[in-house]
This record gives sequence, C-alpha cells and structure tokens, in this order.
Amino acid sequence: MASKSKIEKQKRNALMIAKYAEKRKELKEAGDYEALAKLPRSSSRTRLRRLCQLTGRPRGNYRKFQISRIMLRDMALDGLIPGMKKSSW
Repeated sequence: MASKSKIEKQKRNALMIAKYAEKRKELKEAGDYEALAKLPRSSSRTRLRRLCQLTGRPRGNYRKFQISRIMLRDMALDGLIPGMKKSSW
C-alpha cells in the first residue's frame, strides 16, 4: 500500500497539470520550447502515474475501475461490482 503522502502528491500533481494544460498546449503549438522548459516539471501529463484509488498501489490497475487487480477481486467476491463474479474452469 502506498503511503498517504504519495497519494496526496499525486492529487497535487493532477491539479498542477490542469492548471498549466492550456499554457503548455499554446507553447507547444508556437514551438517555444525554451519557455516550455521553464514551466514546472510536474505540470507535464507524463509525470502523472495511475494509482489505485483505494490503496494507492501503482501496479496492476484497471483503467475502467481505477482500482488495482487485488481490490477488484476483493470487491467482486463481496458482490460490490454488478455483473462480475468469480470464474473457475
């Protein structure tokens, strides 16, 4: 499980990305890479990592549910995800 500080940092980065998105787009279209380099590093979308919304786990996440594979399985077994059930063959 990720620390709470990692999860909070991710939220701050998401806000910064939203704040600078329009400015970054304008600078890229103008081709002004020097001004683009002066913007904060964390304002780039590639710095954002997809984390589980429940545990903060960085790996094995499903985009559709925004949770990790482990939490998805637990929630499915508890019946919290409609239409999903455990399969065996």
